[in-house]
Amino acid sequence: MDKRISRAAIFDALNAYQVPGTTATLVTLKAVKAIDVEGGAIRVTIQLLDAYQDREQAIREHLSERIQAQEGVESVVVDIAWEKTPQVEFKNLLPTVKHALVIGSGKGGVGKSTVASNLAVAMAQQGLKVGLLDADLYGPSMGMMFGITEGPEGTPEGKIIPVEKFGLKLMSMAFLIDEDRPVIWRGPMLNKALTQFLADVLWGELDVLLMDLPPGTGDIQISLIQNAQVGGAIIVSTPQDVAFLDAKKAIGMFNTVKVPILGIIENMSSFICPKCGEETQIFGHGGVKAAATRMELPFLGEVPIDLAIREGGDNGRPLVEAHPESPQSQVFMEMARTLRAQLGL
Repeated sequence: MDKRISRAAIFDALNAYQVPGTTATLVTLKAVKAIDVEGGAIRVTIQLLDAYQDREQAIREHLSERIQAQEGVESVVVDIAWEKTPQVEFKNLLPTVKHALVIGSGKGGVGKSTVASNLAVAMAQQGLKVGLLDADLYGPSMGMMFGITEGPEGTPEGKIIPVEKFGLKLMSMAFLIDEDRPVIWRGPMLNKALTQFLADVLWGELDVLLMDLPPGTGDIQISLIQNAQVGGAIIVSTPQDVAFLDAKKAIGMFNTVKVPILGIIENMSSFICPKCGEETQIFGHGGVKAAATRMELPFLGEVPIDLAIREGGDNGRPLVEAHPESPQSQVFMEMARTLRAQLGL
């Protein structure tokens, strides 16, 4: 055997490889089954789920390139064994909810939780029975946004009674943990917590449950969608091109799990000076609407920046509740009317 060829280096190169279109590496998938070295000839055996079979050519080419880059390698054969992908079981842990909707984004910092809070209040003010679930378990913010300091009550049967405020039924990890204590949980623990927020919270009869997803497009988001029979998704983005590129990842995820996009919202669309009333496009303007039109997706509306939105979030009164007459509140009310029409409510 040519000692210049390092099996360990080959393992490292293979294990670090990400399957196209995913964040999964071969080491996380435990996919590398064998590496055979005979002189300068290398043969590797990979086992993958057949869900990735449409990417076979790219996977073979990428792996061959990684192996060929190792010193002493003369030829490469990549064998791929395909394993049947388990069928995903979709459950409905919200049988008393007419419409479960998710509000998502591809990245943090786009004001998604603020949009979710104000949209929920707007729908409640229009006479709907509305719940709001803060599913961002790492960075829950609903306690501060709604001025809630007391935790929810429980029943002798171990069920959780959601907190009620401003006509909404609310649930958040923020109600259960010390706000100064970080949440350091692994994926399975987070998935279990989300399942409890669906199945063990007494939501009662609701027209709409809005679920504020954590940013990103990973297992936590997909797990919630699988267990709630989500009927539609709302995407929040800011006007910058880079922000909408991240929003497109969220759109792709919802398309993959066959959740229809009910609308896209451009947040922080412009800044209206509170003194002179002049409107300034700090981050640009209109790009999200134009992109939605190109992608043939519904555009729900543009929310300008307003200091009162931030102040409302800090003071525990969402803008729609505190200043219903403001232009921004009227945007939320109009978006709520559009969603009601889409849902037939």
